[in-house]
Amino acid sequence: MKNLIVALIVLVTFASCQDQKIGYVDNGKVINDIQEKIDIEAKYDGLNESFKLRADSIGKTYQSEYLTLQAKAARMSQSKQQEAMQSFQAKAQQYQQMMQAEQQKMQTAYQTEIDSVISKMKATVKDYGKANAYKFILGTNESVGTVLYVEEVLDLTDIIIKEIDTVYKK
Repeated sequence: MKNLIVALIVLVTFASCQDQKIGYVDNGKVINDIQEKIDIEAKYDGLNESFKLRADSIGKTYQSEYLTLQAKAARMSQSKQQEAMQSFQAKAQQYQQMMQAEQQKMQTAYQTEIDSVISKMKATVKDYGKANAYKFILGTNESVGTVLYVEEVLDLTDIIIKEIDTVYKK
């Protein structure tokens, strides 16, 4: 009798597991392969390159100005030299702070856009799961091994990428 009850429990448990639809998504692949993220990367690569060129140009101007100041300082009194150097250093420090603020602003804007892409990915996975009667959709990526093995038929990664890209292209 006891064996019959255990067998019945195992059978019911097994039967209930059979109708649960489960899938998984490689979060890292989705984020890296969707067109919106690729476009954001290209946009900020261009902005970063432009920023570097401008910083290099201004840096060369400051270096030239410094060399000119050094040549003039040789003919100045000690107090005038200190005054001129302090003025130059204040100007250079102000430039450096301005450039750091601009770079920080750019990094914040980039992170905000990437966070938006991640939110869209999560919403798309959730909507896809609801629309297709999934009980679970697991997420994984290279750095966190939450899913160590799964049958390829359960991999929804490419489907999710297509869903997100379709909405993005509209």
